[in-house]
Amino acid sequence: MSIATSKVQDADAETGAGVLGARLTHMSRQEFADGFWARTPLLTRGADDFSDLFSADAVDELISRRGLRTPFLRVAKDGATLPASSYTAPGGVGASVADQLDDTALWRSFADGATLVLQALQRTWEPVADLSARLGAELGHPVQANAYVTPPQNRGFDDHYDVHDVFVLQIAGTKRWIVHEPVHPDPLRDQPWTERREEVAQAAKGDAHLDTVLRPGDVLYLPRGWLHAAEAQGAVSIHLTLGIHNWTRHGLAEQLAQSALALLRDDPQMRGSLPLGTDGPADELGMVRERLIAALTEADPAPLFHRVRRSQARPAPLGPLAQLAAVDELSADSRVRLREALEARLEADRLHTRAGWLDFPPEQLPTVHRLLDGRVYTARDLGLELVHRLLRAGVLVPAEA
Repeated sequence: MSIATSKVQDADAETGAGVLGARLTHMSRQEFADGFWARTPLLTRGADDFSDLFSADAVDELISRRGLRTPFLRVAKDGATLPASSYTAPGGVGASVADQLDDTALWRSFADGATLVLQALQRTWEPVADLSARLGAELGHPVQANAYVTPPQNRGFDDHYDVHDVFVLQIAGTKRWIVHEPVHPDPLRDQPWTERREEVAQAAKGDAHLDTVLRPGDVLYLPRGWLHAAEAQGAVSIHLTLGIHNWTRHGLAEQLAQSALALLRDDPQMRGSLPLGTDGPADELGMVRERLIAALTEADPAPLFHRVRRSQARPAPLGPLAQLAAVDELSADSRVRLREALEARLEADRLHTRAGWLDFPPEQLPTVHRLLDGRVYTARDLGLELVHRLLRAGVLVPAEA
């Protein structure tokens, strides 16, 4: 196999197994792709027991003991988001941070019917972070995780649509979901539902595509653009939303255009000024269009695509003390592996990762390519000098014995 361009692969993503099938849909990735992805909602009853992922105890710990700050939490009531100043306060002696969560204020808001939204749990709660990273690898699209905690008989948000796909995982309690067909299919990220309030409100009065109550263990998949509203039933409802931030053809077109424009920077004629007294672009547009079409034909958007893709997620957590110990105690028998979620890609003699990039001499490239399979190796297998460098760069991490 050529080592000119290679990428670490998640075995689950290749086989279609993993969290998508085992925990969310009860079907293979191909079955999900063919029947539902970006097309229509999917309800899976009893998909899995999610008690290992999240719970009421997790909510209480995050809010009262972790020192979270905005925007890791927001509060919504009657379809509106409350100002952060209503539920934040300084951290007290030795913690001069003015916007930490005020658990007393949050309790009062919650008791008054507000929904608590714990945002970006892929950064703050390890089990959810692990699931989000694995799902993102399987789908090939970035994943964000939020938790919604709603008091009985309340809803946090009115009918709306999201600009990303979602998997809704019911954790505790029950929640009624009413889903309507899109008024604007496949909205882009800069096309929020607030631009179509009247259309959304009118569509929500019609017959529902789906009207169901989610119970613990149920999963609902909604493609972007599908209208929905949800209301807790007779007990506190907790659900996780895994937001899939879709790559789109429009996004790829933007990257292609940017790559073409970068090429045109090297064209002296394109850098030239328009004539004095020009009265609009008509006289120059033909030449510009011709050069732009030529540049679009020549441009390769792949490097920009992969750079943006790497920037939209973080590598697996790295413990600085454990990493330092691994460097200091490195021996031929030390066991190491590629750090997870690096989005590692070897292009020619350069390794691109979410931790940065490294260049390698030709004699080391086969070994670098070898470690991209994600397996555990000893430093003897890879070479002490190379392992030392990659440990210091945060590309390799110590493997458990």
